Amino acid sequence: MTKSKKIQVEGNEITVIFDKGQEYISLTDMLKVKDGDFFISDWLRNRNTVEYLGIWETVYNPSFNYGEFAIIKSQAGLNSYKLSIKEWVDKTSAIGLKATAGRYGGTFAHPDIAFEFGMWISPQFKIYLIKEFQRLKNEENNRLKLEWNLQRTLSKVNYRIHTDAIKENLMPKEITKRQASFVYANEADLLNVALFGKTAKEWKLHNANSRSNIRDAATIEQLVVLSNMESINALLISKKMPQSRRLIELNKVAITQIKSLLTSYWVKKLR
Repeated sequence: MTKSKKIQVEGNEITVIFDKGQEYISLTDMLKVKDGDFFISDWLRNRNTVEYLGIWETVYNPSFNYGEFAIIKSQAGLNSYKLSIKEWVDKTSAIGLKATAGRYGGTFAHPDIAFEFGMWISPQFKIYLIKEFQRLKNEENNRLKLEWNLQRTLSKVNYRIHTDAIKENLMPKEITKRQASFVYANEADLLNVALFGKTAKEWKLHNANSRSNIRDAATIEQLVVLSNMESINALLISKKMPQSRRLIELNKVAITQIKSLLTSYWVKKLR
């Protein structure tokens, strides 16, 4: 889902969209600041622009079409040379620029490229653009830190209750710490399967490049439910309910509570 925010650069509103985890800055909005007739196609036909875009794509885009880029580069700067953003993307499989339609319609660029475009507006505009974009990023990072701390807190709310119930009811006597850890991990994965549909190990196999674990990657709603499930599982353990039956009951709880939280006004306010 594409989201957008606005930044103010020298009194001008510039749109920043967030698409698949990456920010893009609106060149269309930036263009309105430029005095006189100037078009994105004018910037794109410049040889220096083409060379910069080619270097950027070479560094960040493994699917970049070097053959098409060589043809475009050889024609850049000629009076007869014309190229739209859409043609650039279609021919070279570029990822740094994008032309969109609909609600967030216009031409957007990766921040690195947008900053270069800002220089065409004016050196002063470029400096203020970088400053305001950095401010936006700082605000976003602070929000994510707050959310991460909230998630970690929620995940620990009932942890002690859960582990105490396991210790008192499921832990055999006189075993080593290593053996005890297997019991705790087994019950933790019971909750994982009931809520996420997979164990921690299975999640890691499907997310091998992630430095997080299954619970670090959970949403606020999932962590709220997980916290509740720890208390419920502790109660079911104390009642000597078999693990297989507890899994079924906890899965029912997870489904019911997730549905409820997804429509909760207060949970949405946390986002």
